[in-house]
Amino acid sequence: MQQEILEHGLTMNRRRFLSKLGLGIGGAALGSLLIPDLFPSAEEQLMAQLPHFAPRAKRIIYLFQNGAPSQLDLFDYKPKLQEMFGQDLPASIRMGQRLTGMTANQEKFPLAASAFKFRQYGQAGAWFSELLPHTAAVVDDLCIIRSMFTEAINHDPALTFFQTGAQVGNRPSFGSWLSYGLGSENSNLPAFCVLLSKGRGNGQGVYSKLWTNGFLDSVHQGVQFSSGENPVLYLNDHESISKEDRRKMLDKLSELNEASYEEFGDPEIRAKIQQYEMAYRMQTAVPEVTDISREPESVIKLYGADCLVPGTYAANCLLARKLSENGVRFVQLYHQGWDGHNNLPAEIRGQCQDVDQASAALITDLKQRGLLDETLVIWGGEFGRTNYCQGALTKDNYGRDHHPRAFTVWMAGGGVKPGVYGETDEFGYNIAQDPVHVHDFHATVLHLMGLDHERLTYKHLGRRYRLTDVAGKVVPGLIA
Repeated sequence: MQQEILEHGLTMNRRRFLSKLGLGIGGAALGSLLIPDLFPSAEEQLMAQLPHFAPRAKRIIYLFQNGAPSQLDLFDYKPKLQEMFGQDLPASIRMGQRLTGMTANQEKFPLAASAFKFRQYGQAGAWFSELLPHTAAVVDDLCIIRSMFTEAINHDPALTFFQTGAQVGNRPSFGSWLSYGLGSENSNLPAFCVLLSKGRGNGQGVYSKLWTNGFLDSVHQGVQFSSGENPVLYLNDHESISKEDRRKMLDKLSELNEASYEEFGDPEIRAKIQQYEMAYRMQTAVPEVTDISREPESVIKLYGADCLVPGTYAANCLLARKLSENGVRFVQLYHQGWDGHNNLPAEIRGQCQDVDQASAALITDLKQRGLLDETLVIWGGEFGRTNYCQGALTKDNYGRDHHPRAFTVWMAGGGVKPGVYGETDEFGYNIAQDPVHVHDFHATVLHLMGLDHERLTYKHLGRRYRLTDVAGKVVPGLIA
């Protein structure tokens, strides 16, 4: 009997304890059942306070270029590298900075100028490589950050850092924080959706920990869309199950889960109920939003013929617009293939052919629909590439190692200030002006969404966590 009492005591929580107290508190508990909003949960109270101030953007589409595009071959033109082609990177510039294991044993660090031509575009005179003609055409809508930096020097921790605010796993992803803080604008679709594509270059893998909910309720986890016949796996019912039967089953399952919740008070039980209900509603919503057969020919031409091929970057950009247009708070694309350690000129040319037109088309499409002002589009990778060559060097063939100290990311729409922000030195190796750390980037994006990064917190294991950990500051120069 003692053991039974002890086990029962271990299931006791604050909700159960209060509900078992005297008649007065029992009446309050009854009132909370009759009027659910009378005593909101801690999370509901937080939700009621958000956004913290008027947002500049309502939704985000994050075009993550997995593997680290070379900023020196795309955005950051450095004539000095042409002048000193093949010469060793001066020690006064390198300053003993950390190297990866792939180049740490090199005796020389020969400077490698880009094999591609550059021109200036737009009102800000931003430099763009010949590889990005479509993106260059929308330059006046872009906020180009040339001074991003991170501490992570290898792909896994750097990618995880950008997506979760920490280099280790099991933290909530960026999209999960947005889902937790703001919810979804469409009750029939998830707040956070994930799309994957693979390019022609050397790829780095992506994995579900990048869109995990971490210690947040599982309703905030990213929902991955596939490129197959069924965009969301296991969503559709078997042909032998009618819509009415599915509804009855979910109602009965909800009753059982509610009883379990009242007994144990585990919030994850209610999260499961919400997920079942979301899946039921998605059975109608997903086929409609993923159907591109009704898109006019002008839109297909804008994104390019690849947008008709499910799973391509172009198809995912078009789908991202449709999801965002239908109220999905955070759409995350991952495009693999940017890991240019060797044969970079050939690989990056193919990658740009995959992404250039569709990235620019997304901005143009949103703008034509009047959605760009309220949609923040982000394009960039986990770090940059070195100005020196990894391995053998020729004018037409070279590789670049990882370079976290200075690289380029661009944003568009959603209240950002068009133009170029930050500069690197004449070698493109160090930041010369206006550095932007990953935590600063996160803080600024949250600010554009109407969220104070220091107030968007979640208590876990006795500590209040946030996306920006204990750092980060909003960068006013990025905001219009």
